[in-house]
Amino acid sequence: MVKKIVISILLCLPLFARENPFFPSQGEIDIPMSSNQVQDVPELKRATLKLPSSARIIESITIKYKTLDGDIKEQTEVLQNSIDWHLPVFISQNMQTEDKKKSFSKHSHKNFHKILSLKYISLYENAKEMKVITKDKLMRHFIMVEPHRIVMDFKRDIDIRSHKSDINPNRRFISARIGNHTGYYRVVVELDGEYVYKISRIKDGYLVSIR
Repeated sequence: MVKKIVISILLCLPLFARENPFFPSQGEIDIPMSSNQVQDVPELKRATLKLPSSARIIESITIKYKTLDGDIKEQTEVLQNSIDWHLPVFISQNMQTEDKKKSFSKHSHKNFHKILSLKYISLYENAKEMKVITKDKLMRHFIMVEPHRIVMDFKRDIDIRSHKSDINPNRRFISARIGNHTGYYRVVVELDGEYVYKISRIKDGYLVSIR
């Protein structure tokens, strides 16, 4: 009888165990986290569409796109505009010129705007890049959603109050804040939407790139 009771208890234990012991339980961290998968494809510069001679009115335009998670979705914009079929229809995005891209040196703060600065760390942003100027070691980093934000933990045993800086609601980097934890401090940078990110080591700290 005792043997049967022990076996029953052992069979029930997995029902109460956590699904994955290597991830924190709900309440310990703000979840879910983005998969942050990067796919190398050329950037959109301009696509051209030539319509047949019978075309007179563009009713709507539908764009099929792939999300960060790999889902295929569609978005339709109703236009109801007359057109000249002799002229092509363009789909484009404003791109920085190659000369401007080359001027963004990874080892210079030129063209970068300072958004937050403390004695041991400073943050600068420019379009799709943010410089984190610090001598402290980056322990870990990850991205979180709702809202999307990049989290970076730097090793330093300090006791400071929280700092926050609102950048610009029209920029990709919306705000940045720094908070104190035991043995490290955390930098949280909020984004204006969904992005994948990459962190590279530079001469005086780290470079955060989003796309």
